[in-house]
Amino acid sequence: MKPPSQKLRVFRGAEAWLPTAAGDFRMLVFLGEEDSREQVALVCGSLEGDAPVLVRLHSECLTGDVFGSLRCDCGAQLDRALAEVGRSGRGVLLYLRQEGRGIGLLNKTRAYRLQELGRDTVEANLALGFGMDLRDYRLAAAILEDLGVRRVELLTNNPAKVRALESCGLEVSRRPLEVPPTPASQAYLRTKREKMGHDLRLV
Repeated sequence: MKPPSQKLRVFRGAEAWLPTAAGDFRMLVFLGEEDSREQVALVCGSLEGDAPVLVRLHSECLTGDVFGSLRCDCGAQLDRALAEVGRSGRGVLLYLRQEGRGIGLLNKTRAYRLQELGRDTVEANLALGFGMDLRDYRLAAAILEDLGVRRVELLTNNPAKVRALESCGLEVSRRPLEVPPTPASQAYLRTKREKMGHDLRLV
């Protein structure tokens, strides 16, 4: 994960109503000053007031989110996070364009192939010449600030996300977001716990 640095600027590109199975949301599409990829904020209810806002930072995972891959917990976490935000009646889900922990779909697929040959997800990224996690949450922090969010209850098992938002000046508490592992995701989740510091109890 990239170290914190100066804050980034973001711009609202478009906004529309988005009814979903999890509830009604406002969908806002943001562009970053230094990043042309569209970032999506799904906002439920009013974010006004001093109480912490329920937030999920969800990095894009085409295989899990769209195709229902069981190799990871991403799709299940996305569904559960949307459901929890919808039930709360007040919150934000940020869908961040950081496929494969920041290495992109092509290299993520190459990493999958290395995992099939016996490496774990961290070893595969390192073998391809990348860090184990290249995601940058400064854009997420900038979007939350644009939405008026200063206090966050973060849906995550990853303490590094908490530290990343705190380094950008936000006040953050953490709520776990574990989903049951599958036979195909057991080894992946164990690596996240043992090598990446994720707080996971179900593996």
